[in-house]
Amino acid sequence: MITRIFLSVWIFLIYSLALFAQQRDLLIKDGHVIDPKNGINAVMDVAVHDGKIVEVGTDLSAGNFFRQIDANGMYVVPGLIDIHSHNFWGTVPDAYLANSYTALPPDGFSFRAGVTTIVDVGGAGWRNFRTFKNQTIDHSQTRVLSFLNIVGAGMSGGAFEQNLADMDAKLTAMEAKSNPDYIVGVKVAHYSGHDWTPVERAVEAGKLAEIPVMVDFGGAEPELSIEKLFMEKLRPGDIYTHAYAHVKGRIPIVDQFRKLRPFVLKAQERGIIFDVGHGGGSFLFDQAIPAIQQGLKPNSISTDLHTGSMNAGMKDMTNVMSKFLNMGMSMREVITASTWTPAQVIKRPELGNLSIGTEADIAILKIEEGKFGFVDVKGWRLNGNQKIVCELTMRAGKVVWDLNGISRPVWEP
Repeated sequence: MITRIFLSVWIFLIYSLALFAQQRDLLIKDGHVIDPKNGINAVMDVAVHDGKIVEVGTDLSAGNFFRQIDANGMYVVPGLIDIHSHNFWGTVPDAYLANSYTALPPDGFSFRAGVTTIVDVGGAGWRNFRTFKNQTIDHSQTRVLSFLNIVGAGMSGGAFEQNLADMDAKLTAMEAKSNPDYIVGVKVAHYSGHDWTPVERAVEAGKLAEIPVMVDFGGAEPELSIEKLFMEKLRPGDIYTHAYAHVKGRIPIVDQFRKLRPFVLKAQERGIIFDVGHGGGSFLFDQAIPAIQQGLKPNSISTDLHTGSMNAGMKDMTNVMSKFLNMGMSMREVITASTWTPAQVIKRPELGNLSIGTEADIAILKIEEGKFGFVDVKGWRLNGNQKIVCELTMRAGKVVWDLNGISRPVWEP
């Protein structure tokens, strides 16, 4: 009798352990999944185990999972990619966005907006990239990538960014090729002068390292031709950021009669990437609304995050996305421009999608309806009736932001 009881207990324990071993970590249930890479735009379930996406389908059994998240009424999307940010933060005085006070540590500003990958654009050059890696990349939960500045000293401001002698295509490309896991492009920015040399050297570096170039077109008197920039200087796949800006010394894409310049759509068709790069001075409704109405939607939505933009018209990634939602883009278009397209632009096809086997970088977003105001860099307000809010963010299968505790059990007395 004792032997029989012992055997029954033993069988029960083995069976229980087998069931436990089969359990997966997490099931996100009944969310509206938008995964542009895989053509998914429907209510589905997403299963996560060991930091990876293991299944995407309908009516997955909740009993096989240790934890479940009810995403009913919300959007489940790949972790957002902010392709234009400034995160080489430090304490060097008067160094602008290169190891100084104006840049921001990623983790404090990424996850709460659904961003799992952030790209610092131009903070570091070949001379100080190692400092950036040791100081920021290696100490961030957020995946941090870099567009290396064509200026060796990086985006240090003032005279540093005007120094043609420090714009070395060969050394920039060498540093990029030495760090392919982190450096995904070359940046040229803030040059003032009627001179194509900075753009040409950046493109040369991009060719040598086989990576794209992002151009923040500086000021010039007289203004340099953006048609020549789009059609002759840049390659298909190169990026024109601050696309909806209107600043001194740079020709805007929309003219004084609110007409989109005729060559702009041809440039996008040619393969030039138009990036938002909202920032503190580079996004105007006067540019964005007529441009979108005339067919120029952004390829990539980004923030240009730094201390000069985060508390002004640009709040965070979801705020910028909400503006485009209220300017007529569909939710699918907004998600595509914030996930899969930027992943392709930086040649990281493993990012920005929910394919089985990929790292579980996931954002759960909600669209709130009501009366909202959205502000551009000149202080104009656009009234809208939809606002995107990030409910939860997962990075490599770990919940790193949960606004309302939807991943947690309810407290019971």
